[in-house]
Amino acid sequence: MPFLRLSLSTCNPTYANPSERRERKLRENIKYMAKRDKRNKGISRIDSGSTHGWFVRGYKNGKTYSKLFSDLKCGGKRKAQRNARQHRDELSEKLALIPTKPRGRRIVYRDSRNTTGVLGVCRTAKRSATGRVNECYSVSWRPEPGVQKCTSFSIKKYGEKKAFQLAVAHRRKMLRQIYGPGIFRKMAARLNSTSKR
Repeated sequence: MPFLRLSLSTCNPTYANPSERRERKLRENIKYMAKRDKRNKGISRIDSGSTHGWFVRGYKNGKTYSKLFSDLKCGGKRKAQRNARQHRDELSEKLALIPTKPRGRRIVYRDSRNTTGVLGVCRTAKRSATGRVNECYSVSWRPEPGVQKCTSFSIKKYGEKKAFQLAVAHRRKMLRQIYGPGIFRKMAARLNSTSKR
């Protein structure tokens, strides 16, 4: 009579091969995390030193709203969690009523690729329809987010120095129109503060 060999993995799932065990554990973790995230969105657990509780955070217009629900003050871990969830829901409703402010425009102060010393102005060459190469100073600016404008001043027409001066003047004019007359003081102050670090 032939010897019958049974694999333990076929009888008991706990003896499944390592890759199957890992895969099963991963699926269980994903399910647990998904379930946990839905209930505790915006809430995190803190167990550090003498601090034990649930921490609620909300964000609106760059401002953070936060509150800690201590296990000790709330009468236990579960009560603290319930209070934190209730506060989170109330906070979400309050934050939804606050008008969303438009995001401020980001100002670029320096670029390591720039070689002219003036941001937004570069020396370049353009090829005409006839194939002739014309050197010029190119100026770029962004009148609104996601939109870039560009113009250039010919070195052949104005000369090296004058073309550069015209490009810089045009760049400054565009920045003044976009950000207001105080933009250059703001940029200078920012550059001074970063150079001191």
